[in-house]
Amino acid sequence: MIVADINLIAYFSIHTEHSALAEAVYAEDAVWAAPLLWRSEFRGTLVKYVQHSGMSFDLALASLRLAEEAIAGREYAVDSRRVLELAIQSKCSAYDCEYVALAQDLGVPLVTMDKQVLRAFPQTAVSLEKFAKKK
Repeated sequence: MIVADINLIAYFSIHTEHSALAEAVYAEDAVWAAPLLWRSEFRGTLVKYVQHSGMSFDLALASLRLAEEAIAGREYAVDSRRVLELAIQSKCSAYDCEYVALAQDLGVPLVTMDKQVLRAFPQTAVSLEKFAKKK
């Protein structure tokens, strides 16, 4: 199991230049978890793609379904105090620290491309490239 951050979820569910890498992560470990926040973040991403990148509404819905299938049954609430502590200590966003807190609580890696998170939490966070090349 891994914790997938919103960018990994988006790269997996929306065709981008990073989709092949996200698919390689999924091939390495197809059991993805995320904090409850991921749904709101992903909906916001889809709205931007529809409004600014010409994605059709139907494709946005298909992307949402794919993401929901990847996370199905593994959405978790996280402790707000812990998120605040992590964010204040690291200077990362509270949003990012929800993913960090969940990964630490579950004892699994957070797979991300966020450079700030990778620097602040080297014991928890691993890059998509590094995780996909584990084999």
